[in-house]
Amino acid sequence: MSVSELLSAHPSASNADSRAQLVEALDACVRACTICADACLSEEEPAKLAQCIRSDLDCADICYATAAIVSRQSGSNPDVAMRAIEACELACRLCAEECEKHAEMHEHCKLCAKTCRDCEELCGKVKSAFG
Repeated sequence: MSVSELLSAHPSASNADSRAQLVEALDACVRACTICADACLSEEEPAKLAQCIRSDLDCADICYATAAIVSRQSGSNPDVAMRAIEACELACRLCAEECEKHAEMHEHCKLCAKTCRDCEELCGKVKSAFG
């Protein structure tokens, strides 16, 4: 069953397609950042990747929380949803920038940066749907 189907089945469904698209991007970003952080820890000199690991973990946590907030459709708290999406957009941008510094040397950083950029872009596009 897809995220879109689950969100559309909710009795208070609103913006189900936008929500689903965002939740899926956020979930992908959580996975990419978690995997990248773990891969960084396995590199030859992980201490040199400390900021990348930190950015990955911060981004993963913020994306996870944002996906949970955006998935909820009962009641309404648009200010919280908007701020979470904005925080996610920022975390994704900063993580992508950090991963891009290591992208030539580490494929996992290159892939993570791409995923973060995609999520950042989508957060920017869908903010108005939740405001």
